[in-house]
Amino acid sequence: MKAVIISENKDLVWTDVPDPVLSDGEVLVETYAAALNRADLMQRAGEYPPPPGCPEWPGLEISGVIKELSPIAKKEGKWKVGDKVCALLGGGGYAQYVTVHHSMLMPVPRGLSMIEAAALPEAFATAYLNLFMEGRAKAGDVLLMHAGASGLASVIIPMAKVFGLRVITSVLSANIAKSITHLKADVVIDTSTESVAERLRLEADKGYPVNIAIDCLGGKMMGECLPYVAYGCRWIMIATLAGDITSVNLRTVYMKNIRIIGSTLRSKPIEVKAQILANLVKNIWPKVESGEIRPTIYKTLPITEAEAAHELLEKGKNVGKVVLIVKDEE
Repeated sequence: MKAVIISENKDLVWTDVPDPVLSDGEVLVETYAAALNRADLMQRAGEYPPPPGCPEWPGLEISGVIKELSPIAKKEGKWKVGDKVCALLGGGGYAQYVTVHHSMLMPVPRGLSMIEAAALPEAFATAYLNLFMEGRAKAGDVLLMHAGASGLASVIIPMAKVFGLRVITSVLSANIAKSITHLKADVVIDTSTESVAERLRLEADKGYPVNIAIDCLGGKMMGECLPYVAYGCRWIMIATLAGDITSVNLRTVYMKNIRIIGSTLRSKPIEVKAQILANLVKNIWPKVESGEIRPTIYKTLPITEAEAAHELLEKGKNVGKVVLIVKDEE
């Protein structure tokens, strides 16, 4: 089969690789589409290696059709050859075929294309993990979600809104703010003209202090914001795109009972991931099928143009998900 490998000089090359071999509990899926994540860029840069046993090529989420099941997958799972599925992977999605444990599969929601389905597993699982498991979100909470134009924010913001949260998000410019109006965030902070910390102070003064923050930026701003969050706030760090170092007043942390939580989906045990996916199918898929929550697809490109797709993410040009097409939908 073919896959996109990362060459020694960090180029992405669509080339022949060995066919995958089924292990106990796994299924073989023919890939139709693979969605991009920032973790792919980190892996390409040598900063985020795939877990042991995963292919060396990137790709954390795909959609496709089941072609083969191992004996244990037939016995323990609910899948059959020909089922349309989307899958959460430890890696290896930029390929014509993937092998994946049967518990990491979800059905393609009714009414969604394979392209849309490929954009679900990683982003929706990350959203559910951090909103409801780490963040303990409930109706009436105030959520701060940074990077409002990101693929993850395009999922988290509408998901939070559907469940009754007030949402504050941040973007880099007025033009980007306009581009995410369809997400219906309650407050959009244009960081080119306004301080996030100052706006959080104003929101707190109005009675809307932040209960949950999902922070992919970190940096100096993180520490500056903590004085203006609610008592018992859960500040969840999922990445540090704006810098690894901040200054925190520890008195603020213990006086406000703030929980600072580090969270990565990829490192979770398979049992935890399986529970997240089961919760998604039970609690979120009905809202996807009804149209209340849908992934925002920014652009699709053929798998042979993975370099160009990565460039979109690197330059921050995407509003929503970028998806690579491996096989045209039938």
